[in-house]
Amino acid sequence: MFKYVKKLEYPVNVQKKDLKMAKNLLAQYGGPDGEWAAAMRYLNQRFSMPDERGKALLTDIGTEEMSHVEMIAAMVEQLIKGASIQELEEAGLSAQYVEHDHALFPVDAAGVPYTATYIETSGDWDADLVSDMAAEKRAKVTYENLMRMTEDPDLLSPLSFLRQREVVHYQRFKELREYYKEVYQKEDFK
Repeated sequence: MFKYVKKLEYPVNVQKKDLKMAKNLLAQYGGPDGEWAAAMRYLNQRFSMPDERGKALLTDIGTEEMSHVEMIAAMVEQLIKGASIQELEEAGLSAQYVEHDHALFPVDAAGVPYTATYIETSGDWDADLVSDMAAEKRAKVTYENLMRMTEDPDLLSPLSFLRQREVVHYQRFKELREYYKEVYQKEDFK
């Protein structure tokens, strides 16, 4: 089902160290609306979709979200590469360093660890798709906020790509929900 291609979905080549931005990017790594949460959400929700069309869409988007996790990880790694302990402390990353050195760990920008409660599965296709659309909109807003926090073109380009993918995912979930509303004539829509 999964095929790993040893290449990022979109190139990431950050040249300037920026530990504060690295910390902010963690929102999209281990946060509730981040890429890791989205991947786990969609890859779990696919099993409760009523047909192969929905299962395929959630598998496709969930798999793509994993590639976005990899992009965020690459950006964070490049932003902190070679940082001293003092620089990590000044950027508010000393707790991260104490437990993980320069390695990544799924936390949000405030250092709150990723939790499985972010997965949000209900077993109801409509509730899950509405939740997915909202999550994509929240992630889009987060990317827009991150983009306003930097002028570095090496960051703006991949962030812009990721923001646009949130828009596409939202549209695909909306299309699937509209299709299901017609096909399954769910009581809630009569």
